[in-house]
Amino acid sequence: MNETILTKAGLLKIEEELEFLKVVKRKEIAERIKEARSFGDISENAEYDEAKNAQAEMELQIEKLENLIKFSTVIEEKDIPEDVVFIGHKVKLYNMDTKKDEDFLLVGSREADPFESKISHESPLGKALMGKKRGEIVTVHLPAGLMRYKIKSLNKHI
Repeated sequence: MNETILTKAGLLKIEEELEFLKVVKRKEIAERIKEARSFGDISENAEYDEAKNAQAEMELQIEKLENLIKFSTVIEEKDIPEDVVFIGHKVKLYNMDTKKDEDFLLVGSREADPFESKISHESPLGKALMGKKRGEIVTVHLPAGLMRYKIKSLNKHI
């Protein structure tokens, strides 16, 4: 089993999702089951079957999130080195091919979201950046071809 690495913000998001499932969704599904039971015979009650399936899926999701929280490593600010790229750094890069600056937040794979410029440390760019210092140039093999980036700055972003 691969270790899951989370930032504090990522952990908070998962905890909020878990709380929502436990407090709000459980109650909603319990109400759906109660209502479906009121229709009478549950042996041929599609609403009841659907609500019970939704309940089983939600409980499975709750269990997954609880295990994710329990077995993840959370990166604290003190864990992030000052001078080399690491998970939890917001990195400003100069794309030497497009001649444009790009900002990325390096996160664990569970938190990656390219639409929010959050890249995984396991992605091609993330792997190339890990452990590098400001001023270094990295070459990354991407589906679009080779890209070269110069690391302009890195700031802790937990």
